[in-house]
Order: sequence, then C-alpha cells, then structure tokens
Amino acid sequence: MTESSTASITEQFVNRLDDFGVSSTMTDPEEVETEIEAVASTPTVGVDPSIDGVSLPESVDREVSPAAVEAAATGVTEAVLGVADYGSIVVSTTESGVEPVSLFADQHVAVLREADIVPGMGDALIELGDSFRDDDWSGIIATGPSATADMGALVKGAHGPKTVHVIIVQQ
Repeated sequence: MTESSTASITEQFVNRLDDFGVSSTMTDPEEVETEIEAVASTPTVGVDPSIDGVSLPESVDREVSPAAVEAAATGVTEAVLGVADYGSIVVSTTESGVEPVSLFADQHVAVLREADIVPGMGDALIELGDSFRDDDWSGIIATGPSATADMGALVKGAHGPKTVHVIIVQQ
C-alpha cells in the first residue's frame, strides 16, 4: 500500500469510529503510555500489547484475574485489526485474558497499529483467514460501544463497554 492510500484508509477508519461515538488518537509508540494515562479511568486493567516499542503505563494492573477485571473502570487491550468501512476493531480471544479485559469494564481502550487497518471486511477475513484455519484462532469484531434497544430505549454498556477509545500507533 502506498503512503497516501494508507492515510486515506486511516482517515476513513477514524471517520467511521467517530460515526459510532468512538474517540481516537494517533501517536508514536513512545507516546502510547501517555495517551493511555490521558484517556483511561482508574482503576485500569490491561494486557501488554505485542506492538514493538509499546508498553502499558505502570498504573495499569496486568494481573488479569476475575477480581481485577470486575474492579476495573477501564480495560486496555491490543486490537489486531481495524476495519475502515465499518469502524470496527478486531480483538483476539486469548488465554491471557484479552477478551474479558475488552468487554467487562465501562471503558475499553484499544491499541492498534496503523498498518493493521484494512479497507473492508473482506480484507479482514483474508488477513485473518489462515489464523482461523491453522491456529484455531478466534476474536471479537466490535463496532462502537456496546448498545442494545432490546427492551425499549437505547442502553449503552449492557453487553460490553459504554465507551471506547482507539489509540492508533504510527510506525
């Protein structure tokens, strides 16, 4: 992908996030800790991202236990993919507890490499297809905060976080 097409896809992704009430910031790897501290409510629980040069602030509890997840106001995880057409993020389900960290707190902060933003869902399925088939991989595709109107008025946070913030890491 060319630099201009990457910028265009990123811009589309950010615009779609905004359409769903998801805030976002773009930053360098060295500034991710500062960005997390700026947006996260405490207490915060998180899973260390696998993105080169990115780490969680010391204030983030890395002990992913049921008690820590239940007490957390914010969960911080890595998103393995962003889907520009939908403003969706893909979060792995792992033994280290990424799934509950992304779902149970009122706020989810997702850290995503800009290079991992794809134009559409077909691209996402192509990107993840081998992992699904060969690695017994699974993940969650999330678009915006959790919301339901099953019982009448729209309620946010019924089945997941009330707010979502995506930190896009430029590399």
